[in-house]
Amino acid sequence: MDENVIDQINNGTATENTTETAQCLACGAKMVFDPDNQKLSCPYCGNMSDIDLSKLSHEINFNELLSNPQNDWGNETHVFRCNNCGSTEVLSKNEIAKECSFCGTTNIVAVQELSGLKPNGVIPFSISKEKATNAVTSWARKKFFAPSAFKKSAKPEKIKGTYSPAFTFDTKSRSSYYGRLGKYYYRTVTRNGKRQTVREIRYFNVAGNYDMQFDDILIQASDKIAQSDLNNMRPFDTNNSNEYSTDFLHGYVAQSSTKTGQECWNEAQIVARSEIRRRILSRYRYDIVVFFEVNTAFMDVTYKYILLPIYVGHCNWKKKLYNFFVNGKNGKVSGKTPLSPLKIGIAIMLGLAVVVGAFLLIYFSQ
Repeated sequence: MDENVIDQINNGTATENTTETAQCLACGAKMVFDPDNQKLSCPYCGNMSDIDLSKLSHEINFNELLSNPQNDWGNETHVFRCNNCGSTEVLSKNEIAKECSFCGTTNIVAVQELSGLKPNGVIPFSISKEKATNAVTSWARKKFFAPSAFKKSAKPEKIKGTYSPAFTFDTKSRSSYYGRLGKYYYRTVTRNGKRQTVREIRYFNVAGNYDMQFDDILIQASDKIAQSDLNNMRPFDTNNSNEYSTDFLHGYVAQSSTKTGQECWNEAQIVARSEIRRRILSRYRYDIVVFFEVNTAFMDVTYKYILLPIYVGHCNWKKKLYNFFVNGKNGKVSGKTPLSPLKIGIAIMLGLAVVVGAFLLIYFSQ
């Protein structure tokens, strides 16, 4: 980016510019992506421009990323960093960040750094900000342990459409396994002149091979949104992601990745190995695992590096910030809400009452 532009942004004298592809041909205003119509739309005159939605993203051999990790996204984008929370956001070349998507502050500065790996896919937003706001309100009201006053007055603040980077991985796997499992069984014995039912364990060995194919293991590439939050918002329909185009970014920002492709693949292997272990064990009837070893080799690994549509916002409650995230495709919400000490205390007391009641019932029935 031109140093003069950076200086203007940092001292507050810069103004928003329009990119050539996002300029309204009718009135010259800046166009934004319209999730309802899946087109570029002018917020002033209502003019619309079509976007090519026919091209889908494609799988790329993972070895290509390892041997040639290109960082060419900076040719058409630039990076802004929040000095308050450290979040970094990527915008189209001539757009300027006004406030942080995560903490809401305006302490945003342009930074001279690479934007990272260019995405080869994007899942466009398909629900509006208004629908996302309503989804958050409904979600907050269903949180049982949240304070009643919060549930009644919860109002999302500064909700912002943000594309979050993620990797998807396809791979084939071949596993060999061996282990020793145990199954409970019961028999009646006589002890001290009394007949009793006792539990025994019948052990058995297992071994074999297991092949499995994985499609689109989804791994978050930014540490600003936790993998658990991403999982709570699934599915994202990654199999039908569009080919990347800056047209989808107009009116939105994209988070910069904080993890490499190799780091994300390492996480994907953990997910895959856990699922392989679960699938193999599900083939047997058992109650305990004495030991169980699985050796897995992964083959034909491919990836897509895509942008996921996520509305990011927060609610303020008693001077504390609670972030939430909304899937911009299906409206599913993840996040945290304040907890009511009173409700938690009542729940604990009820739980203790049930335990004590069960103990007394067993004690007096003997």
